[in-house]
Amino acid sequence: MLMAHPMVLENLVEQYATLRALYVENGSAEVRRQLEDVTYTLCVSTGTRDIDAALAASRSQLDRACSEIDFALVG
Repeated sequence: MLMAHPMVLENLVEQYATLRALYVENGSAEVRRQLEDVTYTLCVSTGTRDIDAALAASRSQLDRACSEIDFALVG
């Protein structure tokens, strides 16, 4: 399976969090559409079918990427 670059995943997770907060705050149709788009993209990027699984997969992939960078810097 192809994996999204860690910076892409990090950006998507940040966008999701921001849009989710905006949607909870004002619930506009435009924000809802953007939130749905980011949710879909996160799911596709992580090979999952729902946002909870996508966020968990993103965290796992980002943690793994950070560990690999730390190992490369130390090693």
